[in-house]
Amino acid sequence: MTYDRAYEYIEQCNSLGSVPGLDRIEELLHRLGDPQDELKFIHIAGTNGKGSTLAYISAVFKTAGFRVGRYISPTISEYLERFDIGGRHMSRKAFAEYIDRIRTVCDEMVADGHRDPTSFEIETAIAFLYFREKRCDMVVLECGMGGRLDATNVVKTTVMEVFAHIALDHMQYLGDTIEAIATEKAGIIKPGTAVVSGIQSKEALDVIRAECKKSNAKLYELAKDDVTYRRLTVKGTDFAYCGRKFRTPLLGVHQIYNAALAIKAIDVLKDRMPDVYGRINDDVIRKGLDQTVWPGRLQILSVRPYVIIDGAHNPDGALRLKEAVDLYFKDKRKLLIMGMLKDKDINAVADIMCRDADMVFTVTPCDNPRALRSVDLAHVVREYNTNVTSLDSVAEAVEMAGLCADDKSVIIAFGSLSFMGRMIELYGR
Repeated sequence: MTYDRAYEYIEQCNSLGSVPGLDRIEELLHRLGDPQDELKFIHIAGTNGKGSTLAYISAVFKTAGFRVGRYISPTISEYLERFDIGGRHMSRKAFAEYIDRIRTVCDEMVADGHRDPTSFEIETAIAFLYFREKRCDMVVLECGMGGRLDATNVVKTTVMEVFAHIALDHMQYLGDTIEAIATEKAGIIKPGTAVVSGIQSKEALDVIRAECKKSNAKLYELAKDDVTYRRLTVKGTDFAYCGRKFRTPLLGVHQIYNAALAIKAIDVLKDRMPDVYGRINDDVIRKGLDQTVWPGRLQILSVRPYVIIDGAHNPDGALRLKEAVDLYFKDKRKLLIMGMLKDKDINAVADIMCRDADMVFTVTPCDNPRALRSVDLAHVVREYNTNVTSLDSVAEAVEMAGLCADDKSVIIAFGSLSFMGRMIELYGR
């Protein structure tokens, strides 16, 4: 099978959408020999910040000399980014070979009366097969959505669960309160494991504490007072965690806390398993943090004028982006390129981001069946900013924003991650 045919197969499976539950993935993995049972996992959940925290932890493990697998979704520039070992993506040839194997098993499942696995379940199975066959020392595993019924929650050999900030998102699937969403996410906690939580609301933290008590899991909480910072610039931030000095190249105050969460998680692993992880000292952590790359999150693509992209697609993410823009680009004209999916809280995001913008250009996110049409998004934005223009493509929006910008402007593309890769491609040229 060729890569193109393999990718077509995944696209066909996408038509099943998101179907929560573990029955299909458990059956699929069992027929594949349960590769996940031969791996160790750090399982990361949360609404915003889980990807950045994963990137920090992965970079530190790599710096320390561990073979670390990384499974993420969605991706930015290339589909195969989701299957990563040590910063290198799975090859197209390997992906095609895995699909060839798994498709046969999926057909057998259906013939035996089981439902078709979804694309995410198939991708999760591929990741576990790949990481087992490449003998990864650790897999840093990002929840797809929620936690309790997410396909990644099939794993039983987690050494740690990490919770980034929990906020409102995917409410049609997870519930419309922080407590309900936190309950779904806390469903990844396994008996007797270590659990590390970032800064949370009282509602979310109460849920995590209760689940840890129920599961006899040891909870370690990041406190806001643990972190101090100075010298926030577009080149990075110097900060201290519990008096130890570090630096992050990722922008935004929220990234300092994501980095601190990663450091705390690594400290806990060192304390619990010093014979395995004791070699990860502060110098290793500093080097790993400094080498962390996480595309599409407050990423600078150009400096004359400044062009930044960020996948802020929910109110909490929009608040973090607005905070960063006001911090780094307070006195600049703000030209926005905005693209959103239909199932997001579009009014809240537009209210936060668009009111004080000088111009807003709306686009339809690329290649996503849930994309909101540019003209419909412009209609929503017009309630908060009348200087809005609907455009037919991301390329046209980039061209228009560039023509309207000067050295006193900043262009901010935000919303769905599904068009961030296109932004990187256009500015890469």
